[in-house]
Amino acid sequence: QVQLVESGGGLVQAGGSLRLSCAASGSIFSIYIMGWYRQAPGKQRELVATASRAGTTNYADSVKGRCTISRDNAKNMVYLQMNNLEPEDTAVYYCNLVGKLTYQPDTGSYWGQGTQVTVSS
Repeated sequence: QVQLVESGGGLVQAGGSLRLSCAASGSIFSIYIMGWYRQAPGKQRELVATASRAGTTNYADSVKGRCTISRDNAKNMVYLQMNNLEPEDTAVYYCNLVGKLTYQPDTGSYWGQGTQVTVSS
């Protein structure tokens, strides 16, 4: 199994910054992609940003220029630096891992429990 533990969420005023962290542990054989998704009340979960093992990144248009995703492959960690936050960024942010576990042949997608980000106006 794999465990993903997010941290760094909280309450911040509009224009402020937060840095989310996600630590992956467990029977991990290889991680291909790590990323962040978010889900606001009454809305579907949506992509925020992803980063491949090689460093290729992908961002939602709504966060481009305000968010930076980074990975520490040695530590199996992924980070999301969020600047100039807006009330529309309020959501539960979920860490996602795409990879293979030890002794399992198939690639899987795994999720953390989420961390709440609330941006006040």
